[in-house]
Amino acid sequence: MNAVENNSMVKKEAEQPPLFRYAMAVEYDGSRYHGWQRQQAGVASVQAAVEAALSKIANEPVTVICAGRTDTGVHASYQVIHFETHAVRPERGWVMGTNTKLPDDVSIKWAKSVGQDFHARFSALERRYRYLIHTAPVKPGVLNKGVTWTHKTLDESRMQLAGDYLVGTHDFSSYRAVACQARSPVRELRHLWVRRIGDLIVIDVRANAFLHHMIRNIAGVLMKIGAGEAEPEWAKEVLDARDRRLGGVTAPPFGLYFVDARYPDSHNLPKSPLGPFFLAEFD
Repeated sequence: MNAVENNSMVKKEAEQPPLFRYAMAVEYDGSRYHGWQRQQAGVASVQAAVEAALSKIANEPVTVICAGRTDTGVHASYQVIHFETHAVRPERGWVMGTNTKLPDDVSIKWAKSVGQDFHARFSALERRYRYLIHTAPVKPGVLNKGVTWTHKTLDESRMQLAGDYLVGTHDFSSYRAVACQARSPVRELRHLWVRRIGDLIVIDVRANAFLHHMIRNIAGVLMKIGAGEAEPEWAKEVLDARDRRLGGVTAPPFGLYFVDARYPDSHNLPKSPLGPFFLAEFD
């Protein structure tokens, strides 16, 4: 490359507009999506829907990174993402504009300009999920894909006793999917409580990170214990075995919600009431 070509390339690079990084919170009903992650053409995913909408508002291709990928049928009330763009828009403009391009089951809650040191996945200190179980003699017609239904009577106090055995740093091999690709099965489960609101049982869990199907496998074990089909100590026996084959049934995805991702205070991200919205006052 001669000096003229080199100078031309440097000039073009200098003329490139700067890249700006934004964080957003996304809420979605995952019922009709094959999970968060972008799939092959023709397969619906939340990531693809968000990227398509943002690309229209930015007038350029946009790729997003999330705090934690969710599976097929799983929902979120506070999924945090970040993306980079040359486009300059006010934060409210990103929210309102993107929402006009999104399907009705996906919504941007807020947008914030962040520094290059912010990363939706790697900056997260912990993630939080809620698993909702509707206990009634017959299946619900409303929110039938927003809760997991069981006709069995569940004792939430037995479920709580079982959940207490899982809090702490453990090898969760028995509670992860056989196909889980995480390098280590060790996770720190920082909080697990079980509460009842009428016919609705809520399992609320926080951890530094989760394994594939970890929460749904925990829910499956707790539901069996709540139904009186196993003793609370069984949750610990499954944990200590480090063998997924002993873990019982994986609970359905429909009642699972990603409800929070916590970051260092230095990023000063907006906070929202813990979701889903009909549980906003339940903490």
